[in-house]
Amino acid sequence: MTVPTSKHFTTHLALIVILALSACVIPVGGGLDLIPATPTPAPSPTPTVTPIPLAVSVNGIGITMPEFESELARYQQAQAALSDTVSLEVATQTVIDNLIDNLLLGQAAAAQGYIVDDAEVQSRMDNLSAQLGSAETLAAWESAHGYTEADFRSELRREIAAAWRRDQIVASVPTIAEQVHVKQILRYNADEAQQALAYLKAGWNFNDLAAQYDPVIKGELGWFPRGYLSEPTIEEAAFALQPGQFSDVVQTQAGYHILFVTERDPARPLSPDALLTLQERAVQDWLTQRRNESTILFAP
Repeated sequence: MTVPTSKHFTTHLALIVILALSACVIPVGGGLDLIPATPTPAPSPTPTVTPIPLAVSVNGIGITMPEFESELARYQQAQAALSDTVSLEVATQTVIDNLIDNLLLGQAAAAQGYIVDDAEVQSRMDNLSAQLGSAETLAAWESAHGYTEADFRSELRREIAAAWRRDQIVASVPTIAEQVHVKQILRYNADEAQQALAYLKAGWNFNDLAAQYDPVIKGELGWFPRGYLSEPTIEEAAFALQPGQFSDVVQTQAGYHILFVTERDPARPLSPDALLTLQERAVQDWLTQRRNESTILFAP
């Protein structure tokens, strides 16, 4: 075969192009008028997928409205079973807060390298099945509470990650803390409280006076660390005292207090109740800080 020169190759290429173009027209009546060939139908446009609306988005990770509505229904069902009447507004806020908390905790767990794999989820599913008696019983429970198996596995995965991070926060709380041993005189009238304070300043013994006002427990509050009481003003006043000192009148919603520190220990083991309280507060403080640092978007 003779290989065409560049000139012949160019001519040959031009002929191919002309033939290709001529195949796209149909002559009419032998004249020069040309009409287009039947056009190739345009491809059908790709159907637009309507996104599922979100109830809330936390740092770009969302909870869909169907997920939220299902969780809300389960919460209301649980409250009804306890004969606890909760308004829709309160129920909605409770569920949304819980979902946000779990997402924040789960995101922090992932940032620390903790990933819940399928084997972990399956292990938890197997444990639940064993506790309920069988996999069929678990499936029936899921159905009764509005879960598909896929939904339940997804929810379980979120709960496992959140629990892991929560445990990390709880474990960081020391079991030993500075504590004070406190007694109080509590009056519900400002004038009576001021009268008691006058007696103390005049030299009356605190323990004797406290026993007169409160013959049952004699004003005993016991030992507590910072962050334990629901009234921070009481803690502030107590920790400002040294053993043997009493405070001025401290007003709270409960009444009018005069505090007396009997002992102080810089490193005393926490009682189980105090430890639990500080652990719960540590988790809440962490969540509050994380919320302030996060982008949280709610459904309009």
